[in-house]
Amino acid sequence: MDQDLVVLARVRLLSANRRVVRGAEGLWIYRVLARVEPEAYGSKLAYVLVEASTSPLVRELPERRLALLDEAVEVAKALDTSNPHRAKMLARAVAARQRESEGRLAEPLAPDEAEDQVARQAEPEGHA
Repeated sequence: MDQDLVVLARVRLLSANRRVVRGAEGLWIYRVLARVEPEAYGSKLAYVLVEASTSPLVRELPERRLALLDEAVEVAKALDTSNPHRAKMLARAVAARQRESEGRLAEPLAPDEAEDQVARQAEPEGHA
């Protein structure tokens, strides 16, 4: 990974002065930083990916929406099971991916009753 890109991503993140940087800039920042610190930035990347799938920019591009949601699911799955945000982000990404695959437009992030079920399914075998 190019260290100049990592430094630039960190500078942009710090200069944004927000908890989560959204949009194309957020996607770029978290994609770069998740490569070097996946546990620290993976959950934010998954969040921004799910959010990006609801953007008007991809409204008429179902394959692009699915690609964003597939990436979000993979990023969330890759988080360590001890990561406190893993279950929630994985549940949201899987639920959004399921909604999209059923032909409905992805809805904005909101907790729903399916999250607990999806989180339980995402638990590694042998853990209760």
